[in-house]
Amino acid sequence: MQSPSHKYKLLIISISSPLLIGVYEDDLLIKTFSSDLKTSEILLPLIMDVLNDYDISEIIYTRGPGSYMAIKLTYIMLKTIELVKNINCVGCSGFALNDGQAIKAIGNLYFIKEKETIITKKFEQPVSVIFTLPQSIQDLEIDEESTPEYSLPAV
Repeated sequence: MQSPSHKYKLLIISISSPLLIGVYEDDLLIKTFSSDLKTSEILLPLIMDVLNDYDISEIIYTRGPGSYMAIKLTYIMLKTIELVKNINCVGCSGFALNDGQAIKAIGNLYFIKEKETIITKKFEQPVSVIFTLPQSIQDLEIDEESTPEYSLPAV
């Protein structure tokens, strides 16, 4: 395990593929993990490996919008870890990690943010949605609420 004098944080982007996890030391990215496997298959093993290697003090996750199932699974896993290991779990918007671009909803519907409102918009052609782990999370806007942000489109 790394030195406990350092402050390590985890950032998880599980709302699209690939799943991305970043380990941050003093808010700077030091290690990344990426997987194209399903969140249900890979998220918990990855988190457990990171918790074995680093003294994590906080976990940040994308609480939405995005894959409803991935958000739900991530939240349940993180709340369990928060209770069992006493690690603070907080959320942020997916739009903060893809430069405010459209986020896949279902079919050809995408979530877009207009001012402070999230709506769905239909695109005839698939939209390339790219999420990135920032080099620093110092200025990452953390939501006051850590519960999932389920923005389900009308089907």
